[in-house]
Amino acid sequence: MPLPSVSSCNATHQNCTDSSNFTQQLKRNDTDPFGRNEEVAKLEITVLSLAFVAAVVGNLSVLLAMYRARRKPSRMHLFMKHLCLADLVVAFFQVLPQLCWEVTFRFYGPDFLCRIVKHLQVLGMFASTYMMVMMTVDRYIAICHPLQTLQQPTQRAYIMIGSTWACSLVLSTPQYCIFSLSEVRPGSAVYDCWGHFVEPWGVRAYITWITVGIFVVPVAVLVFCYGFICRTIWRNLRYKTQRRKSAEASKSGMLSRSSVSSVSTISRAKLRTVKMTFVIVVAYVVCWAPFFTVQMWSVWDETFSWDDSENAAVTLSALLASLNSCCNPWIYMIFSGNLLSDLARSLPCCCHLRNRFHHQDSDSSIRRTTLLTRLQGQRPSEPVRDLNHTPKSCPPIPSAS
Repeated sequence: MPLPSVSSCNATHQNCTDSSNFTQQLKRNDTDPFGRNEEVAKLEITVLSLAFVAAVVGNLSVLLAMYRARRKPSRMHLFMKHLCLADLVVAFFQVLPQLCWEVTFRFYGPDFLCRIVKHLQVLGMFASTYMMVMMTVDRYIAICHPLQTLQQPTQRAYIMIGSTWACSLVLSTPQYCIFSLSEVRPGSAVYDCWGHFVEPWGVRAYITWITVGIFVVPVAVLVFCYGFICRTIWRNLRYKTQRRKSAEASKSGMLSRSSVSSVSTISRAKLRTVKMTFVIVVAYVVCWAPFFTVQMWSVWDETFSWDDSENAAVTLSALLASLNSCCNPWIYMIFSGNLLSDLARSLPCCCHLRNRFHHQDSDSSIRRTTLLTRLQGQRPSEPVRDLNHTPKSCPPIPSAS
């Protein structure tokens, strides 16, 4: 499962801290308590394998594209790079260990390895989630408070990224104290990496803390930031539309066309950013909401029992959550044509895509050249003082300030 710490806590609470419940369940089911549904296990192994491959290939592709990019990296690319690194941590230290765990069914390793694996699994979750939040906060500052971006923006970005990694490291440290290699049932001689809680309410407090820290608070911050981003873009677009109409009524036709081009270009760029971030948030919520809902249900509902239906819900929600880390890089490449073109240029096997991107760039250059030529042909209608300037010393499109 993508969050084995939570599921293991449930198993611990049921099997380690209350052995009488375990015995009663054994008598009711009349089955091997140490067995498992092999068909469900095969499904979990298949989905986890696909998620691991997709996450590694996707995130490495984005990192390769940004490394081979010919343009100067922006702050957005800096956050995307570290989000890809966080997703790779999730892939290698959360999905892959869980995949091996599903193959072997039990944890085979010393106690210190059990604690390290549990720590790294939650570390990747915190880092990936909080890096996405920091990237959203950076977009919020850039769009809603643009003047603040002039005050050492790169230094602020590095501070935000460094604090994210440090905070994730600290918040995942309690895993060392909670989990250990222990017997599934006292006297069974079957060991697994499970959690232990002194008080009966410990597992409830733990799962609630994980849910609030990794899902509830980040989603609240994301909704807040994107709400203000959308409002700012809407106000900006409405203001520029009114300004364009005013310019059409008082200025020449050439000036109004320049204003229309400026407004449409800015609004398309901002809308593309909003669409990409909105899809990232939706993917995050869709992947993680069912899992945390089922986990909270399992510890807060007194009538919850781990029968086949509940186990199926936990398994399906956990498999859905494992897909989140492999979604982000593909969302980046879909909404960012630059990353696709840079990736195509860096791979020798993508000659067709390389030629396609080059053809699109050539068509775009031809359209821009045609537009400039048409506007230059209209320059004699301007005042006489502008005709004294050559095209090299005067911009081809007059500014509408």
